[in-house]
Amino acid sequence: MDRIIQILVNAAALYVAVILVPNLEFTGEWWKLLLVAAIFGAVNTFLRPILRIFTLPITIMTLGLFLLVINALMLLLTATISSELNLGFTVGDFFAALLGSIVISLVGMALSMVIGSGRMAGRVL
Repeated sequence: MDRIIQILVNAAALYVAVILVPNLEFTGEWWKLLLVAAIFGAVNTFLRPILRIFTLPITIMTLGLFLLVINALMLLLTATISSELNLGFTVGDFFAALLGSIVISLVGMALSMVIGSGRMAGRVL
């Protein structure tokens, strides 16, 4: 059940990012957005921890700001996979991915705190 809630939270956060960030676009039906959210969740689940380990020295030197770049890269990868599957999610450039990842993180965190999903329920910020 937590996985379904997380996909819905990701879908809502992606939708808000598409509305707010220029060059971040989604065209298609609502179920395609759910597929994009599932892909985004899978990319973040499997690749993000590996990238965080490999980029640990850079992350320490930038006091954690490099994590924003990793989040933007995860969004770009999601857009690439989405375009290959014709799901209608596109990211125009790296700056749009950076702003989009910030919006997605903030909206996702807020929704997870409101809903009380297991991902954020016990986490201290």
